[in-house]
Order: sequence, then structure tokens, then C-alpha cells
Amino acid sequence: MISPDLPPHLKAALEAGLHRQSRQDAAARAARISAAYRSGGNSATITSEADAIAYAAVRMPATYAAVAASLNAVMQASPEFAPASLLDVGAGPGTASFAAAEAFASLASFQAIDANPALRTLALALADDTIRLHDLAYTLGQARTLVDRAESADLVIASYMIGELGEAERTAIVDALWAKTNQTLLIVEPGTPAGYQRIAAARDRLIAAGGAHVAAPCPHAAACPLVVPDWCHFAQRLARSRAHRELKGADVPFEDEKFSFIALTRQPVTHRPAARVLAPPLVTKIAMTAKLCQADGTAAAVSIPRRDKPAFAAARRWDWGDGVEPPTRP
Repeated sequence: MISPDLPPHLKAALEAGLHRQSRQDAAARAARISAAYRSGGNSATITSEADAIAYAAVRMPATYAAVAASLNAVMQASPEFAPASLLDVGAGPGTASFAAAEAFASLASFQAIDANPALRTLALALADDTIRLHDLAYTLGQARTLVDRAESADLVIASYMIGELGEAERTAIVDALWAKTNQTLLIVEPGTPAGYQRIAAARDRLIAAGGAHVAAPCPHAAACPLVVPDWCHFAQRLARSRAHRELKGADVPFEDEKFSFIALTRQPVTHRPAARVLAPPLVTKIAMTAKLCQADGTAAAVSIPRRDKPAFAAARRWDWGDGVEPPTRP
């Protein structure tokens, strides 16, 4: 398992970049870019090195945390998975590539694709300071065209990118991503109802097409049991650096990044957990209650009484997003 926090060399590189501009200017740039994203925009608002540094300093820690948590779930489901090659689509500043490099020592080949020149330049500068990603092959252009031309990879990641596409283009890119996947495809999106719907649509489409096995987060391949207004998402807590707090105008020393994801494999997984915790568990004087998505395709609130000491002690450690083994009931 890997830490949700940015590796020290990335933190240092981003903070070094920030030193070349005033914090006020960087904060204004980050706020403008974030507002554009929230209104349904894309990375087209990032047009300079200063924009890219400001954006990465604010958002890269959170998106890295979400990808890291998703990769941890993949490793739990398939502990023998040792990919040799990565294709990172919509790579931005290389966030998913850096997370994958931390997760899998086996990775030797890194391909990245994005349409934003400023983010590509930043990603290559960050990668150049590392040994693992020093030879990152980063192609500039539209994802739909470049994915078709890319070499297939053992691990394919599309992180926070399919939401920038229209529905028809999104369907086409999901198919193209799967076509380039030798072993595992990971798609990560914001943990909003709309982000979850995009994840669910990709999941259902690839399962229906045949040959796709769910690795995580679902403990089954049946239809999602959640009903609107509920949706499947998770949260990863990460520490905020002083610079991060200053840029966001925040006082709290941590941030909770909410995300939705799906990991699909070409081969059935070997250690898929029996259930996934779908919300923060509730602990009372009487019992611990957790909302679980279960292997039989249902979602239910499971209550484990304190009097069942071994089961309660185990369940007391459950957290939102964990893959767990519920106690067997007589």
C-alpha cells in the first residue's frame, strides 16, 4: 500500500516553483482555474508555467491522494499484479504516473497523453528530477486520437479526465481505453453524483461488452444497488502543507478529497473483498453499524454488537472505502 501524500520530491519541486511567483498571484491563478473546472470547463484555462504550477500546487495533492487510494484497492484485490507498462490518459502534471510509480516497482515503461502544453511541460520537468520517470514518454494532443495510436499497456489510468468530454466522446474513449488495456484499467472521477454516473456508465458498458472483471471498488459485477439520490463515492484525507493552505485560503491542516472510481481487469481477481464500506461507520455504546456493498450485489447496513467482542474489535477498525470481510452470522 502507498501513502496518499505526495512524495517529498514532488512537494519540494512544486514549492520551489511557487517561490518564483508571489503567493497572491498564485492564489488568484489557482482560484480562477478551479472556478473554470467547477463550471464545467477544462484545462484550457491553464496557459502558462505559472498557471500550471499554481494549479498543481492546489489540486495535485488531492488528485494524487484519490489515485493512490484507488491503486491501493487494486493491489488489495490483485496482490500479484505487477504491471510493466503504464498508459496515463489525460495525464495533466503526471499525477497518476507518479502514483503508479510509487505503487508498482515493476513499472518500467511510462506513456502519458494530454492536450495541455503547460501541464505537459510541468510534468516533464517533475519527471526529469526522478529516476523512475526520467524517460516519461509524454505525447501532446487530443486523447481520442492519441489513445488509438498509443501502445497497449498493462495498466491504463484515466484520472479526472472523462468528465471533460461529451457523452458520445466519453463512450468512445472508454472503449478505446479498454482496447489498450492488457491487464487493468483504472478510471477515477470526482466523488459527485455526476462523477459517479460517469463511472457507473463506463463500468456497465465494459462489463456488458464481455471480458471485463471488476477488481474494485465493487465486490461483485452485478448492477449497482444504490438508488438515487445515493451514489458510490469515497473520501481520502490528506495533509495540507503551509503553501497549500495559503493558496486555498484555508486554516484546516487537512483536506478530504471525495472521488469515485472503477478498476476493471482482463482476468478474474484473486482477492476481491467480500464487502466494501460505503460510508463512515457509526460506533455507539451498543454496536458498530456500517453501510456495506456486498458480494451478493446488495447494499445494506450491517450492525455488529459490542457483545460480540472479536467481531466488534475487527469491525472497529473499518473505515470508509475499506474492503472488508463481514463476520459470518450463525
